[in-house]
Amino acid sequence: MVRRLIQLYTGLVLYGVSTAMFVRADLGADPWNVFHLGVARIFSLNIGMVMILVGALVLLLWIPLRQRPGPGTVSNVVVLGLAADAALAVMPPLESLAARSVLLACAVIVNALATGMYIGAGFGAGPRDGLMTGLHARTGWSVRGIRTAIEVTVLLAGWAMGGTFGVGTVLYALTIGPLIQLCLPWFRVAPSSPPAARQPV
Repeated sequence: MVRRLIQLYTGLVLYGVSTAMFVRADLGADPWNVFHLGVARIFSLNIGMVMILVGALVLLLWIPLRQRPGPGTVSNVVVLGLAADAALAVMPPLESLAARSVLLACAVIVNALATGMYIGAGFGAGPRDGLMTGLHARTGWSVRGIRTAIEVTVLLAGWAMGGTFGVGTVLYALTIGPLIQLCLPWFRVAPSSPPAARQPV
C-alpha cells in the first residue's frame, strides 16, 4: 500500500510537471492542456487553477454515468493543478528553439511515465479517463471512438479560445499511446496474493 501511494502521488506530481514543461516549451500541448490554456487565457487564471476547476466539473459528469471515484480520482483533481503551478513558478521561460524542442520531447516522455505510474498504482482513473470509460459502459460505443471525440472536442474548443496548438500537439497525439503502452507494465502493481496455507508437519 505504501509503495502504491508513493507511486500514485509521484505520478500525479510528474504529470503536473509535464504540463509546465509543455507550457514553457510553447510549441503546442496535448489536447486537454490546449483547452486548459485557452480557458486560462480567457479568464486570466493560472493553468493549475483551471486544471482543478475543469477536473472537478468533469467529475460531476460522472454522476449520471454512475461512475465511482477512487482516492486516485480525487487526488488527480487537486494534485495535477498544484504541481503544474509550482513547477511553472520555478521553471523560467526559454527563448532558444533548440532548448524548447528538447523540453517538448522531455514533456511527452515525462507525461507517459507519469500516466503509467498513476494508472499502475490502481487507485482509480482520473476524471477525464473516467468520463471516457463511463460513456463506454453506458453507450456501448468504442473506447477509441469516445476518446477521439472527447480529445478533438476539447482541442478545438481550446484552440478557439487561444490555447497553444502546434507541433507538440501532433507529436503528443502520435507518440503518447505507444509510450504509455511501453511504460504501464513497468509500474503496474500486481494484487497481493494471500499467504500460503501452512502445511501440517
